[in-house]
This record gives sequence, C-alpha cells and structure tokens, in this order.
Amino acid sequence: MLPEPVPAGVPENFVVPAGAPEPAPSDPAVRRALGRVREGAVLDVPEAAVLLAARGDHLDALLDAASAVRDAGLVDAGRPGVVTYSRKVFIPLTRLCRDRCHYCTFVTVPHRLPAAYLELDEVLEIARAGAAQGCKEALFTLGDRPEARWSAAREWLHERGYDSTLDYVRACAIAVLEETGLLPHLNPGVLSEEELTRLKPVAPSMGMMLETTATRLWSEKGGPHFGSPDKEPAVRLRALTDAGRAGVPFTTGILIGIGENRTERAESIFAIRSAAQAHGHVQEVIVQNFRAKPDTAMAGDPDADLEELAATIAVTRLVLGPAMRVQAPPNLVGEEFALMLRAGIDDWGGVSPVTPDHVNPERPWPVIDELAARSAESGFTLRERLTAYPKYVLAGSPWIDTRLHAHVAALADPETGLAQEQAVVEGRPWAEHGEGVGRAATARQVAAPAR
Repeated sequence: MLPEPVPAGVPENFVVPAGAPEPAPSDPAVRRALGRVREGAVLDVPEAAVLLAARGDHLDALLDAASAVRDAGLVDAGRPGVVTYSRKVFIPLTRLCRDRCHYCTFVTVPHRLPAAYLELDEVLEIARAGAAQGCKEALFTLGDRPEARWSAAREWLHERGYDSTLDYVRACAIAVLEETGLLPHLNPGVLSEEELTRLKPVAPSMGMMLETTATRLWSEKGGPHFGSPDKEPAVRLRALTDAGRAGVPFTTGILIGIGENRTERAESIFAIRSAAQAHGHVQEVIVQNFRAKPDTAMAGDPDADLEELAATIAVTRLVLGPAMRVQAPPNLVGEEFALMLRAGIDDWGGVSPVTPDHVNPERPWPVIDELAARSAESGFTLRERLTAYPKYVLAGSPWIDTRLHAHVAALADPETGLAQEQAVVEGRPWAEHGEGVGRAATARQVAAPAR
C-alpha cells in the first residue's frame, strides 16, 4: 500500500499510517493554502486536506472564499441569491439490504417488518398524499439488492411476478408517474450501466452517496462498512462512472465523521470531481455529517462537529467550483443554517411536508416556511426545484428520456427550469417506445402479482 500524501506543513519525512489521525497542519501551512485560494489556484489533495482543518479566523476566511465562489455560480446560472429545495415524499420501498453498515438504522431484518416491501397500493397512497400537498418528487430509498441476502425478499418478489428488486422499483416508478404525476428519484444503491439505462426512462434523476473512498473503512474488521459488499469504494466509484456513461442526472456525496482522516476526505471530494468532469452528470453533491444513532455499532461514536461540516462544505465548493450544486441536509445541522450558507451551499435538498426522513427519523424536517425564513436571514430567497436540476430540465436537454418529457414539462418553469410552485400535480400516461399509453399498457401490466 502506498503512503498517503502528506499535508503541507508536515515534515517531508513524515508518513501518515493508514487510518491514523493526521497531525494538525501548522498555521503557516493553512495561510499558504488560503493564499492559493485567494490567487484562484487549483487546489490539490494535500492543500484541500490542510484547509479541512481551518478554524477560527482561518475558517472565516475559508467560508468567505467559498461563499464568493458559490455566489458567482448563482449569477452565472441566472438566479443570484437563490437557494433551492425539492418538495418531496419519502418512499421507503424496502428496509432490507444485503449490506451491514455500522451506523444505519434504516436497514433492518425481515422479522421486524410487516412485509419485505411496500405493496404498490401503499406506494401510491404515499405519493397521492404528497401530490395533495404540492410535492413534486417521490424519493425512493431502499437497501442494496436485499434478495441476494434474504429469502423473505426473494419470496415476496417471486409471489408478485418480479425477478428482482429493480424490476419492482421500475414498476412502482411507472405507477407513480401515471397515477400521481410525482417525478421519481431513485436511490437503489449500486447499479450497473445496463441497470441505470433501464431505469432512466422512469426517473428524471437517480442517486447514490459515494460516502468515502477510504478502502480501509470497508476492508478492515470493525470498520463502518466492513461486511458490506456494495460499500467497497471501487464498486461505488464504478457505479458513479456508469451513471455518467448512461447519461443519468445524478446525486452523490460524502459522509463525514465515520472514521476517515482529512486526506481521505479530500480524496473523496476529488474523486467526485473527476467523475463530474468526465461525464457532466453529477447534478449535486451532498455533504452529510455523521449523527450517532442508538442501537447501532457506532452509537457511542461522536457526531461530526458542525464547524468541521462547514469546513468540508467550503472545501467541496472550492474544489468542485461555482457550477456545482452543493447541499447540506437541513435536519442534520441543528440551528446552524447561516453557517452552512456561509460555507457555500446553494441547496437544502429534499424536504417533505408529508413523510419523515426515514434514514434519520430522530431528526424531523424543518417546516418549509421556517427554511425560507432562515435562508432569508442570510440574504437568500428559497425556491423550489424539481428532482432534476435546471440545466438537465430545460428544453433541448438530452438528459431526460423522451418518455418523461411531458411529466417534467408539466411541473417545470420553462424559463428557469425550476419548479412551477403552483403547478397541478396529476398523473399522466407513460409508455414504452412503440407501445400504447396508459397504465393498462404499462404499469398495471408489469406490476400485477403473478397468477
């Protein structure tokens, strides 16, 4: 294994052992890195790692620089001073998974669930409640390929005529489009290019958190991702690249505070930049802070510090540039809304007036009016967006499959690509190419239980 890059300000003969905490960079090292930022220089991994440790006056300078980059990006996008969010419902299609992440409370075991999956009618009940409240996004979240681990999942799918979880996800997305008009955003975990291509016609966007590129957190016993095949960084990086090859508007991000050091965190940010530059498909990057949860292996681990979160957001903004949309989940930042805006975010993610955050159920969503007020206190106007960002939505974009054009156009402002906040959210026909339209020809056909 090669030694990790040594941050600026550390003696040249110093090697950081894998997994060891890095020494705090010297004050001159942080000043040099900030000087590079002021010069508009392109940062490298060691410089980014140094800036992640900025605190006090250095942190203030870092946040000011990141804010300026973000503001320039909003001007270029034609919406100066506007931060966004997506009004959504959260559809936990299944809480079964083949992975065993040591901080997760979303995933459980079959005997603790009434059924392995939500039935189609249950999915539609949630989506209809969202449409009635003006939501425009149906966020499907689920574990990675639960049928590979659990016989209960395989049996449930077989009894209803599905070969895989992804087949069922596709059928549910079609039903939501036709019955409610909400736009599906799919988070089924690691997918191949072929699988992404198959799901693209039923969802304007998809996502998968990269989380970290620190392989030791996956490979070493006791690591947060040990025993989780889909959390191997090489596997997730390949999926992120495959999403670009498939032309899918894609959401990804990092999870901080799970045991990575600053260099590893910086490397994760640069890995996302590499994929985004290669394919142009990364529509937003979430910087999410670890929050310890009871009844997990990491229940006793400390929460990621919010100043650390702010520094990470700022470095992410500087590395990824003004055109990238950067998000912090608003229910995980306590009262520090202003700090996250200073750090350079321009999006608050999906917020639901209907359903809880099933991944962080102990952290309720802020009321959307409160989020608007908190944003206004920092000088920003809050606007609703769709699940796909404006550059992927506007007329002429090749990113949205033609089978979804009518569904997206019905909810999009044709001038800005953001959401028409007063749009009527109602079901519209969807069809495979060459087939008739209407649920009788599509969703009902693929979603009906086997007889």
